[in-house]
Amino acid sequence: MNKTQREKHGEEKERDDEVVYLRREINLVSATALIFGSVVGSGIFIAPKGVLMNSGSVGMSLLVWALSGILSMFGALCYAELGTTFTKSGSHYTYLLETLGPLPAFLRLWDEFIIIRPAVNSYVSLAFGHYVVEPFFAPCNAPTVLVKLVSILAVTFVVAVNCWSVTMATRTQVLLTVIKISALFIIIVPGVIALVKGKTDNFQNGFELDLITIDKLPLAIHNGLYAFGGWFSLNSVTEEVKNPKRTFPLSIIISMVTVTACYLLVNVAYYTVMTPAELLQSEAVAVTFANRALHGMAFVIPILVILSCLGTINVSIFTSPRMIFVGAREGHLPSIFSMIHIRRKTPLPAVLLLYPLTVVFLTTGEIYQLINFASFARWFFIALATTGMLIHRYRFPLHPRPFKAPVVIVVTFTVVCFFIVGLSLYSDPWNTGWSCALTLIGVPFYYLTTKCFCLPSRWKHAFNSCSKKLQILLEVVHQEIKTF
Repeated sequence: MNKTQREKHGEEKERDDEVVYLRREINLVSATALIFGSVVGSGIFIAPKGVLMNSGSVGMSLLVWALSGILSMFGALCYAELGTTFTKSGSHYTYLLETLGPLPAFLRLWDEFIIIRPAVNSYVSLAFGHYVVEPFFAPCNAPTVLVKLVSILAVTFVVAVNCWSVTMATRTQVLLTVIKISALFIIIVPGVIALVKGKTDNFQNGFELDLITIDKLPLAIHNGLYAFGGWFSLNSVTEEVKNPKRTFPLSIIISMVTVTACYLLVNVAYYTVMTPAELLQSEAVAVTFANRALHGMAFVIPILVILSCLGTINVSIFTSPRMIFVGAREGHLPSIFSMIHIRRKTPLPAVLLLYPLTVVFLTTGEIYQLINFASFARWFFIALATTGMLIHRYRFPLHPRPFKAPVVIVVTFTVVCFFIVGLSLYSDPWNTGWSCALTLIGVPFYYLTTKCFCLPSRWKHAFNSCSKKLQILLEVVHQEIKTF
């Protein structure tokens, strides 16, 4: 390359840097780290107790973990097809908009802002807060106020990182994913060593049929699927993925196979070191395991769990604002939320939008209450998205689909999703009922603010004025290049 060509290339790069749009900065490694980091969070350290309690035996609990991994892989393959068929970011919202129309898409966007994302961010943050604070107060209970304050600080830090730089957020995620893998291996290796040495007492009567209750098995699967939640995270940032037709299926298969294998080995390690009764009595399974198996290094596990939770918060705050960004671009939210910071090239208003409600949920909710609250809405709309995919296949058989999931997988996963929705209503009617009611409240909002736009002209003028002032304050503009 001669001097003239170098100067021309430099000028083109400089002009590209000045153009405001979301860059394609997520490669295969970043994408795999994003999915792995989203799935492996607090779940593997919370869910084993619920899976064992409801499955009734060690052997059946391991089968539940394997089945949960397979079902999650089915869902991820369905979303790989959706992500390569519809090239916009926005995940569930985009797929509902393209297959079932604007009202279901708006309700999913409404739930993302009102219910799902604040609840998800809150319960992972609370897990983070508990693991940070409780070691300083053991054996007493940690002050609830302090736990929630630390949780709020964690969310604030991650929001700041995601406002500052997309590259910084993705690099942080890769680092935290490496730490998560390290945490899992620190649990797996001592367990496997003990197993090889012949410590198999807890597996001798692995399938005690008299302890298995069929009516509780669905609850065990529900707990297992909770631990695998997050496999759809890459679909929120489709427009920022390099070569999505190749990256989507590869990153999903690599990450989900790895997660399933790790989760099975982690549970085998738990049962090698602890009896089922001890696991059920433990409030922090990983910490109890570390105290028994690692001795002098037991302090390492809580630190790694803390960083693991932080990685999950980072994925959540990185991906969810992209759905809000796309929703605003489609006219379902104020246009200010489809704008990008002129220097940082991040969707700053969309990132900031979720922060206040997350703090409110943190100060008022508890972990298991928040999990149940979010579960109904999340699984209901996932089921609608895969149903919409089947309808779209039937209506548009010639539409290009670079990756196509087998129809048996799609139908099986859709049926399981609807089953989980019904189970959520049955097992916790209070929290899921509230979630359902808040979803339905979105219907009149859709017709008032989007479909008919029936707001008084004075309100419209005031709102437009505030939006302009906020745009100047935040230094944001609409993206200048179409990225889909």
